[in-house]
Amino acid sequence: MTEEKSSAFRARLIGVADNSVTMEVLDGEARNSDELVFCGSAQTRKVLSLCDHNSHIMAELESPIEAQAGEIIARSVERPEYVDQFEAEIFWMSEQEMLPGRSYSLICAGQSVEATISKLKYKVEEKSGKHIAANSIALDETFIANLSLDHNIAFDPGSSGLETSRFELRSSDFKVLARGEIRHSLRRASNVHWQALAVDKIARSKLKNQTPKIIWLTGLSASGKSTIANIIEKKLLAMGKHAYLLDGDNVRHGLNKDLGFTAADRVENIRRIAEASKLMLDAGLIVIASFISPFRAERRMARSLFEEDEFVEVHVDASLAICEERDPKGLYKKVRRGAIRNFTGFDSPYDRPENPEIRIDTETVSAEEAAIRIIDYL
Repeated sequence: MTEEKSSAFRARLIGVADNSVTMEVLDGEARNSDELVFCGSAQTRKVLSLCDHNSHIMAELESPIEAQAGEIIARSVERPEYVDQFEAEIFWMSEQEMLPGRSYSLICAGQSVEATISKLKYKVEEKSGKHIAANSIALDETFIANLSLDHNIAFDPGSSGLETSRFELRSSDFKVLARGEIRHSLRRASNVHWQALAVDKIARSKLKNQTPKIIWLTGLSASGKSTIANIIEKKLLAMGKHAYLLDGDNVRHGLNKDLGFTAADRVENIRRIAEASKLMLDAGLIVIASFISPFRAERRMARSLFEEDEFVEVHVDASLAICEERDPKGLYKKVRRGAIRNFTGFDSPYDRPENPEIRIDTETVSAEEAAIRIIDYL
């Protein structure tokens, strides 16, 4: 993947003390009189002197600087890219399949950021190099994909051979899932900026005289989610609260009508719902989201969009046998006949919540009791 290595200087900022900075050199070397750019803030300073400092180097600058540890430093005439989207070649190292739309931790030259595989372009056949269409990626497969980051990082293309061209993707428990090399930046969103709004979530909440929340109900089909969610919404409205119920089936008639039930589609389904819920919470509403949401990674992603006390995960718990016995929509019978595939609990997994705020055992607790318990928690 890599051509002749660039001689560009790249370093990671360790610390700042007035007009002196300590750096970890990643590539190349700095010289006296170099003008350095601190990529996070785009500030530039000339180097007056350099000296070794333990395993790092210390640079005396022409004037004090305010910069954050971890920023990438370069010569101002050799700046790296600094954007939040790029295309990369990635080698997948996990037995857990890679699904587009799922979020991972990305580490690049010490910079840590949340990254989403926004588009899986194709996988690369190992021997022939042939491009093959794919919806997911398995262990030891190489693929080309677009990545979207939650904020800008400094990086270089793989052709440079620099440390800042390589990255790792890690799970929430810090396991290395993949290693990759950046091909080039994507600039499609460079003209899209956040618009400052005069009215915020606090003002909208005060108008409604309530604290906005997201109640996220997860569980198997027929576990009782929709029944409980309907009761919660009715009770909240009777209390004068502004609430809105997002139901899994209803959303698939509109917003998510283009999605099926493959693992990749389920990931995208929850991503859209989480983003829609965030907008509704920002409007000051109490949002009730009732979805199977089978994957722990996507529920974790949904939670990450909200402030710590805003997201209430409710595991509506019932055994597969009980859910199949209830079967109000006849779905389990269709599964047994082979008429439905990718059904949660059968040929598609359900990751039980590990630490939900509330767990409701609907084999022993009625829907009415469950709704009251959830509202009391709020």
